[in-house]
Amino acid sequence: MSEVSDKIINVSKTYLGPATESFLSRQCTAHLKVELASLTAAQVKTLAERVEKSAALIMDAAKAAELAKKIAAI
Repeated sequence: MSEVSDKIINVSKTYLGPATESFLSRQCTAHLKVELASLTAAQVKTLAERVEKSAALIMDAAKAAELAKKIAAI
């Protein structure tokens, strides 16, 4: 894993629990066309936007927005 992806995983675990890595991996491969382990700092903002939209489908929209904001700050 890259340092960027490690940081994103750590921030996201509080919100997504054991599904964190699989959720983030799907977002990366489906929307960014990159593996989670290869994520770069330049792709973080786009990932944060995708996470907010997708996570809002499975959790409270405010929590999804909070998670996205934390990811974008990495």
